[in-house]
Amino acid sequence: MPFEYSNHWRWKRKSRPDITDDLIEYCLSNSDILKDKKWDDAFNAISRVPPSGRILKVVYKRKGKAIKILTCYWLD
Repeated sequence: MPFEYSNHWRWKRKSRPDITDDLIEYCLSNSDILKDKKWDDAFNAISRVPPSGRILKVVYKRKGKAIKILTCYWLD
């Protein structure tokens, strides 16, 4: 699945090098589609990522076939 990145995620990615595209794709494919509280057109994906067992949250928007990643972060 093709990703587009927001300016915020490009900036934050420098401080979160352990969150790779593989982990983002895993989280998106293994999570339910959850609506975001603040934005009507944004969605959340929350999933536990093996082998570390940490919980990753991805905030994204759908743009046709592409997915725009707004931000990602660890919940624990």
